[in-house]
Amino acid sequence: TFLFFSRDITKHLHRNVKTDEDAHHKAKAAALSFLPILTWLPSYPVKQYLFSDVVSGLSTGVVQLPQGLAYAMLAAVPPVYGLYSSFYPVLLYTFFGTSRHISVGTFAVISLMIGSVAVREAPDSMFTILPANGSNMSAVLDVEARDARRVQVAVVLTTLVGIIQFVLGLLRFGFVAIYLTEPLVRGFTTAASVHVVISQLKYLLGVKTQRFSGPLSAIYAVLYDITNTNVSTLILGLVCFVFLFVIKDLNERFKKKLPIPIPGEIIVVIVSTSVSYGMSLADDYHVDVVGKIPTGLLPPTAPEFSLLPSLVTDSFAVAIVGFSMGISLAKTFALKHSYSVDGNQELIALGLCNFISSFFQTFAITCSMSRSLVQESTGGKTQIAGLLGSLMVLLVVVAIGFVFQPLPQTALAAIIMVNLLGMFKQFRDIPTLWRNSKIELAIWLVAFVASVLLGLDYGLLAAIAFAILTVIYRTQSPESAILGHVPGTGLYCDVDEYEEAAEYEGIKIFHYNSSIYFANSDLYVNALKEKVTCHVIYGGSGILKHFY
Repeated sequence: TFLFFSRDITKHLHRNVKTDEDAHHKAKAAALSFLPILTWLPSYPVKQYLFSDVVSGLSTGVVQLPQGLAYAMLAAVPPVYGLYSSFYPVLLYTFFGTSRHISVGTFAVISLMIGSVAVREAPDSMFTILPANGSNMSAVLDVEARDARRVQVAVVLTTLVGIIQFVLGLLRFGFVAIYLTEPLVRGFTTAASVHVVISQLKYLLGVKTQRFSGPLSAIYAVLYDITNTNVSTLILGLVCFVFLFVIKDLNERFKKKLPIPIPGEIIVVIVSTSVSYGMSLADDYHVDVVGKIPTGLLPPTAPEFSLLPSLVTDSFAVAIVGFSMGISLAKTFALKHSYSVDGNQELIALGLCNFISSFFQTFAITCSMSRSLVQESTGGKTQIAGLLGSLMVLLVVVAIGFVFQPLPQTALAAIIMVNLLGMFKQFRDIPTLWRNSKIELAIWLVAFVASVLLGLDYGLLAAIAFAILTVIYRTQSPESAILGHVPGTGLYCDVDEYEEAAEYEGIKIFHYNSSIYFANSDLYVNALKEKVTCHVIYGGSGILKHFY
């Protein structure tokens, strides 16, 4: 009895130890999954990686600073909020992200989507003050009140985007990215680039055109009040544009010889700010400048949640587009450098970046193609590079932000437009898709045309709906063939296309390029009848007789 009792106790203790070990391993795996930084920071090779990360971080920060200021204009908020959005999310992504090379922060397409929502919810007409004495004086726009309201809208939208992305990540919805096909994303982003360029024309030309939203908004924005161009603003903008274009071309041609890319954006910012301050462009030539940039960080503030109901649809669109852009670029770099990224954790990371940062007055972010290429091409090994870049932005915010107050808005417009030139290279997809797949070409064109004419929100919905219809069409119209054996090989090919393929006597091998379900079962039977002759179906061996 004693021996049996001792044996039972030993088994019980072993079982408890094993259970404790399993629980420990599961807890450790969960922690490493939720905080990927714990998988690589303890073993960070300082001697091999640190110098490369420092150079890459400084190079990325130099690009991130002017882009943060510029993309804030797209989001219809004061420029300093672009700097906030270039600091907090990058800091958080270092801890939660799985990609080593992408640069998160402000991005033109997402910023434009936010700006369209902010303008819709807080139009200028809401903040027009009429003269109190009933005189003939024109109405005055309360810019401060308008900007404050638009910041509230952008922040609440960002909060909701973060919640949606985080919840989808917890529910393991990272696979949804596969439904946003590459032609759809590329057509959509190309259309978004058209919207961005058109939205920046008023800053480049110095005209006071209003921002439009909705169907045909791009066309309206171009035609509205284009004749009142400020010549000084146009000249300065064109000079900045040409200079940046030349620098981009030089960086591309000599990228293998240059240790780091020439920082064209920061040169434009510094020189144009100096010229604006020295020549008093704002006062003497009526050139629009950035204006007041508060020094220091804002304390955390709860978003205005009363705005949530009107922003739900827009937040889903921003969340999906932001994630699709981030995961597609992250997978590209992961494949190039032989590591893996987790789509679900990327959703969680972006969700936390957006949600937590929104309490510090930021707007929604994703990864930037141009900055990510800079971070990777300058030797960045880990997200330490992104962290150092964000610290450069922090230095500007807390110490020297006032220096950029005379910065002309036309220079920022030039920065945005030149950075988007690479997106227009996606038009080269059209001849390639024409040769490879007419259906994918149709998806690309529908995504582009719908997004240009209907706006980014309705355009994205139309593109997704069309892509789903093409999936149905493909299952309804798959290819079918009778296969024959190619002598001397283990290959079976379509006998109508390959003369060498020979059928076996008395046997028909029928190939149907789709799974069979209720919607295409009749089509399968019809294709089978068409391909297989009746005398084989009903004759001799009777192999297929039972099917009918």
